Amino acid sequence: MARRRFEVFSLSFLDAMTCGFGAVILFFMIINANIDERRELVLDDLAAEVDRMELKVLTGRKNLVQLKQNLAELLEQWAVLRGMRQEIVTEVRMTESEFSVLTADTESQEDAIEKLRSDLEQLEAETQRLSAASITPDAAGNRIRSFTGDGNRQYLTGMRMGGDRVVILVDASTSMLDRSIVNILRRRNMPAAQQIAAPKWQQVVNTVDWLTTQIAPGTKFQIFAFTDTAWSLVEGSDGQWLTVTDGSQLEGAVEALRGMAPNGPTSLAAAFAAMRPLDPKPDNIYLLVDGLPTIGEIMPSKAGVTGRERMGHFNRAVRDLPFNVPVNIILYAMEGDPQAAPAYWWLALRTGGSMMAPSEDWP
Repeated sequence: MARRRFEVFSLSFLDAMTCGFGAVILFFMIINANIDERRELVLDDLAAEVDRMELKVLTGRKNLVQLKQNLAELLEQWAVLRGMRQEIVTEVRMTESEFSVLTADTESQEDAIEKLRSDLEQLEAETQRLSAASITPDAAGNRIRSFTGDGNRQYLTGMRMGGDRVVILVDASTSMLDRSIVNILRRRNMPAAQQIAAPKWQQVVNTVDWLTTQIAPGTKFQIFAFTDTAWSLVEGSDGQWLTVTDGSQLEGAVEALRGMAPNGPTSLAAAFAAMRPLDPKPDNIYLLVDGLPTIGEIMPSKAGVTGRERMGHFNRAVRDLPFNVPVNIILYAMEGDPQAAPAYWWLALRTGGSMMAPSEDWP
């Protein structure tokens, strides 16, 4: 019996291999199609994520710009607050120093008070000795100008009169219209002619008129009116001394004051600054005022002022006064300012001057 020869690569085997290969190719084609779909989905997701990230970046940049602006504003505010803090600290230290000076050495203050009482007694005794006719015709003849009050009264004030270089400072602020706040507000809305005729302001003008009669020929003088600024009542003479000759300049200054209506705030800093250019410095100062200053060196940004702020304006202003020059104060006290009298009395005492609060019919 003959054996059949076995063929490995028969037709059936090749068919099976071909079918298997085709199946593999079909499988890869199916897989490839799914990959493309998934890739599109993944790309879409990634693109959406990129868009979200870009939106976040833009939003973050905008927020960063806003934060930088806020930071700049905060830094600016911090700088302002730091400056204000430094000013407040300085002011507190200066106030503490001044308070310690005022409250130190009680015995010395008591001695000063006793001396003032003794001087007052001497002045009262001197007043009793003098009469209305105590000014002799020869002494009256040396005066450039004259002033006659009601009944030819003798105007004994206890002030230090005279001096080679005399400055008169006149407060021309709105408060000079009256002694009460209600009447000040009422007169402030009146016509200028009625403001000029206000009794308190006329008393101030008459006081300046009387003071100018006490200035001897040859004396150097200057008369300043002040509100938030200060100016000479002799036009064109700011910053320079004038010499008394025939009395025409004194008369002109008084007339200029008579035609002026009080208006504006009160700044002692402006008044004392007006004396600074005068060379040599004055040796006698007369200050006509009715209360503590309402502003300092600059105009305030807000309306209104407290008593503490007014006292601060006063303390800062007196530091600019020339050293060792007496300040004679005529205080037309008004209501609502109880700190004014002690403050000006202290200024007169410290400088070697005097202070008086005239009656309503003086001079």
